[in-house]
Amino acid sequence: MAELKYRWRIIRPYIVSGILYSLVRLIGSTMRIETRGAPADYSKTILCGWHGRSFAFANQFRGKGLWVIISHSRDGEMQARIFGKLGFNIIRGSTGRGGVRALVESIRVLKDGGTMAMTPDGPRGPNGVVQEGVMAMAQKSGAALLPGGFSSRPRWVFKSWDKYNVPWPFSKGMLLFGDPIFVPKNATPEEVEALRQKLESEMHRLEGEAEVLMGYTEKTMVRSL
Repeated sequence: MAELKYRWRIIRPYIVSGILYSLVRLIGSTMRIETRGAPADYSKTILCGWHGRSFAFANQFRGKGLWVIISHSRDGEMQARIFGKLGFNIIRGSTGRGGVRALVESIRVLKDGGTMAMTPDGPRGPNGVVQEGVMAMAQKSGAALLPGGFSSRPRWVFKSWDKYNVPWPFSKGMLLFGDPIFVPKNATPEEVEALRQKLESEMHRLEGEAEVLMGYTEKTMVRSL
């Protein structure tokens, strides 16, 4: 029994990631997503979307060579395989393990003109709260923080810390982007905090606007699974 459990732990990332990738592509290929406010050029930009809405971002930007940071955890191994198959470039690290190295590598990518896709409240939350790491990344690289908000209908909403959203097959989606936010290299900690709050507020505003455009009100929100 112990040997079977060990073998399952070894092959689990391969099997589960393959199944999840197939589901992501199946649903993504049937979705109709309208995008508003997208820039003409994404180079040297950090795309910011909440962790709970990352499903749609992953589909919308697949195959475009964007960079993502994925943790060294067991779940991170599966995510790395899925995002790799979707055509993303992977940087392994997290706030717990490999965080400094991941930050340095991300800054290098941005300075070279690359594009990062970030979930500023991930991977552990709190939900909807921008963490300091993305602010340091923007300040040290000179890259633009591009706030985004997404909604889809119909959808599933799971009882996870981030209230993860998975659109139904053949659903409609709305992806909104706001104005870029820059963090000056000589900004004081107080100024960085003000910009962090601005990014957080703008992401919530865009998500709320996308919700309204998709026809949601507080009474029509889908219950968590």
